[in-house]
Amino acid sequence: MAHRSNHYDVTQWPHGDAAHDIGAVINDILRDVKERQRTTDVEDGGRPGAVVYIPPGDYRLRTQVVIDISFLRIEGAGHGFTSSSIRFNVPEAEWADLHELWPGGSRVMVDLADVDAGDEASGAAFLVRRKGSPRISSVEFSGFCIDGLHFTAPGPDDNAENSYVNGKTGIYVEDANDSFRVNEMGFVYLENALTIYHADALSIHDNFIAECGSCVELRGWGQASKITDNLIGAGFAGHSIYAENHGGLLITANNVFPRGASSVHLHGVTRSSVTNNRLHSFYPGIVVLSAGSSENLVASNHFLRDHEPWTPFLGVEGRHDDAFGLVNVHGDGNSIIGNHFSEVVAASRVRPAGTPPVIVRVTAGTGNRISDNHVVASDVDPAAQDSAFEAQVEALLSTADARPLPVTTVRIDAGADGNTVLDSGTEGEVDADLERNAVRFTPAIRPSHTTTAAQKMVRT
Repeated sequence: MAHRSNHYDVTQWPHGDAAHDIGAVINDILRDVKERQRTTDVEDGGRPGAVVYIPPGDYRLRTQVVIDISFLRIEGAGHGFTSSSIRFNVPEAEWADLHELWPGGSRVMVDLADVDAGDEASGAAFLVRRKGSPRISSVEFSGFCIDGLHFTAPGPDDNAENSYVNGKTGIYVEDANDSFRVNEMGFVYLENALTIYHADALSIHDNFIAECGSCVELRGWGQASKITDNLIGAGFAGHSIYAENHGGLLITANNVFPRGASSVHLHGVTRSSVTNNRLHSFYPGIVVLSAGSSENLVASNHFLRDHEPWTPFLGVEGRHDDAFGLVNVHGDGNSIIGNHFSEVVAASRVRPAGTPPVIVRVTAGTGNRISDNHVVASDVDPAAQDSAFEAQVEALLSTADARPLPVTTVRIDAGADGNTVLDSGTEGEVDADLERNAVRFTPAIRPSHTTTAAQKMVRT
């Protein structure tokens, strides 16, 4: 079938059956694109790439898609996310009464048989692999759902579907790349949603990435990328957003919900921004700047740390205790400014027992500035429910019956000096060596003697 157009529909391709194996169909389409676009320079053009369209429907992926051409856009007609986790924790006898059982939209079901546990790329639905020059560029994924179907390892509540483990990845980019876009996608029930190496000017925007072991991992090194306006939530052992050895990374306007081990973890990242996000976690270590991450801005974020309210995951603990801090810094010259922190936990469940939770902790580094952060800490009696949605909403809205919770708002470890703390805690809340760090305490309300209505207090 000859194509004058560079626009393909997987359901109209004459070779293979997209419903049975969309991977084999897309690979054959890419073969056709390369066959038709052999020449690199024809009248100032030659290789414009192609669009591959996935109409609404369910498409099983039995063959890994391997992408090695630039200017490719794979697009669908809806991200199709729905919560598989909620469904798999509803008794099977009640499934018949549910309106939907599976995600929808343009849905790619990852059903790879030959996944090698020692080769992470082998479990990817979409593998981007091309070495040489120039870097592969302008590959776009837009508007469809990648569904890992099931988790398979032992999990909480004796339910494998709660394990976040199945060896599957949605999109795996192995080689250096430029100007990739992942927009308006849905990712669900994958051990890793997005794993991207060596990214330059990458945009991950307006996606729904949840109920995956880890959501976004930028590995190797990279620059000038952005992760913006996404709804994200990883599993208890994974990362919601992780980046290593990146510069100029922008993480903004994301709504990151539990239950990831971290919301944002930057490892060896410099001169990047984490701003205007809502970051909600059941565990300490919401934002981690590790391995000398330096000159980063963490500002105007809303942090919420509370307890897991959903029955199937009760008893799952994070990898860090409360002394680790909601923000943990190892690096120089970082600015942590103008953030709001809500620490809403039961004092009886703080670890180590009998010690106040830490909000911001600098373990090593100099020149860090921690300024004008507001901490609201409450000791509560958390409740649990069988309904995930109702449990979460009730926990979020509950502010009554809370008692003040003593906290350490800022701790500067002995291995760090030359840091500045301004208006981020009272004298009793900041733990720092005042001879090695500059500290201006938040004014505290101090009791004074009682005066009668006719008296005036005069300070001299």
